[in-house]
Amino acid sequence: MSIAKNLLSIKVTLPEHVTLVAVSKTKPVAELMEAYEAGQRIFGENKIQEMAEKWEQMPKDVDWHMIGHVQTNKVKFMAQFVTLIHGVDSLKLLQEINKQAQKNSRIIDCLLQIHIAKEETKFGLDEQELASLLSSDEFQEMKNIRIVGLMGMATFTDNKEQIKKEFTHLKSIFDQFTIHNSQFTILSMGMSGDYQLAIECGSTMVRIGSSIFGGR
Repeated sequence: MSIAKNLLSIKVTLPEHVTLVAVSKTKPVAELMEAYEAGQRIFGENKIQEMAEKWEQMPKDVDWHMIGHVQTNKVKFMAQFVTLIHGVDSLKLLQEINKQAQKNSRIIDCLLQIHIAKEETKFGLDEQELASLLSSDEFQEMKNIRIVGLMGMATFTDNKEQIKKEFTHLKSIFDQFTIHNSQFTILSMGMSGDYQLAIECGSTMVRIGSSIFGGR
């Protein structure tokens, strides 16, 4: 199957309100361009320097999403162009994004990452941390970031019930906070293996890599 065909076969299964992020990490620009020629404009990368190199080489109407864990000292390399940062999990990181966005005269959209998985290795905030971050004075003072929703990663397991429980939990947190935050429009959950289940549970953005580009 070609990249274009893979993209098309995924897109026909997605409801209109669901955004597809093509996870292009480690893939060469030639393959991203194949997806681009097939109409894909949103690409997700997990390493900032790799994303910056691709940004320089690719057409400028591409939306770049940072989907990996973000190191504070690397924010400056993407602040000029990044469209959405998915995995924001601390006030310190938000403050750095705000600072770098200000330097570039931009407002950068961010998703707060919520820890829903059983694995300890996955990053993210819990509900209390989320609430205290959103109500903190430091957060209120930041004018160059916009929190547009939440993201989460389910446990890496074949147990569909477990995954469904985690997605449903994240959706309930999202709904609870959306009441107070009208900018909360994005719930980013679901990847190649579980995106259909994530959509059933309320996801509005899915991150799909291997089903488009093949295995890594």
